[in-house]
Amino acid sequence: MAPAKHRDLNSLPGKLLPWFERHARDLPWRTLPADRAVGERPDPYRVWLCEIMMQQTTIPHGTPYFHAFTERWPSVEALAAAKDEDVMSAWAGLGYYARARNLLKCAREVTARGGFPETEAELRKLPGIGPYTAGAIAAIAFDQKAAAVDGNVDRVFARLLALKGEWAAEKKVIAETVRALVPEDRPGEFAEALMDLGATVCTPTKPNCLICPVSDLCAARAEGEPERYPIKPAKVAKPVRYGTAYVLRVKDQVLLVRRPDKGLLGGMLALPTEDWVEGGFAETRPPATAEWEDIGEVRHVFTHFALRFRVMRAETARKPKIPGAIWTNANAVKGLPSVFEKAYKLALK
Repeated sequence: MAPAKHRDLNSLPGKLLPWFERHARDLPWRTLPADRAVGERPDPYRVWLCEIMMQQTTIPHGTPYFHAFTERWPSVEALAAAKDEDVMSAWAGLGYYARARNLLKCAREVTARGGFPETEAELRKLPGIGPYTAGAIAAIAFDQKAAAVDGNVDRVFARLLALKGEWAAEKKVIAETVRALVPEDRPGEFAEALMDLGATVCTPTKPNCLICPVSDLCAARAEGEPERYPIKPAKVAKPVRYGTAYVLRVKDQVLLVRRPDKGLLGGMLALPTEDWVEGGFAETRPPATAEWEDIGEVRHVFTHFALRFRVMRAETARKPKIPGAIWTNANAVKGLPSVFEKAYKLALK
């Protein structure tokens, strides 16, 4: 039974699931309710892949990557056999490259064990899979009675319950409430229905309460202030770091390097740079002696800091000897992380 303060939500699955049958988003990794009804089952590989990919991006941005990955690596076994550098290059533009490294580790572990485990507990033992992802895969791919609580679901329940307390504590209340409401017979569809409700109806701004299938249960709507919720602490400004990217050309070749395996953007192709520090631009330390030109800066926001990236450009007649140099056709540079892609595009102007 749900906690006492949430008993009035017990009718929610019965209201939400019929709405989902009519309004489910047709997404490339999803098995729609009508197809489930005739026995079609979701592909755990596609469910897992989309959940990892979409964690820090939008569906419109992430969907082309999903198509590219599944066309190139149509199964978890195919992905497990891929070269690290190919996967990292294909991931470029999705951000947070540790996820790409964990994606490969996970694919290889799943392949070695003969398939994905079906329970939340076992899924959480795999690289890169946390509580939300484990719940989503268990529920959607395997119809386990598991809760999948993402940002959309947090928002829906913060409004349903008009939660006003400290946000970290209220998130625990939401997780407990969702878990108590998951129906035994359709946990996967329930998880997807909640996601769709938050993404298409109970949106961050201008929620469409008039068409919401559970509006009569919503405390925030009853108060007349649904957009007030969720009530989160004010965001702390991100610290700013400064760095310099060096674009060195020799005729039709440009100098690239591979970043250290550990750390931010680990293992990725990149332009030469130095440590990114707070407090202002450090003295330049270019990779070779040349007539370097300061051509401006680009800016990029990472999860925990913002970067001001100065771009220096030079051209020499001969290739200097540089440890770890990767000389690449200047017109065919691909797979750079977004921050380096911005810097390189500036250098081409």
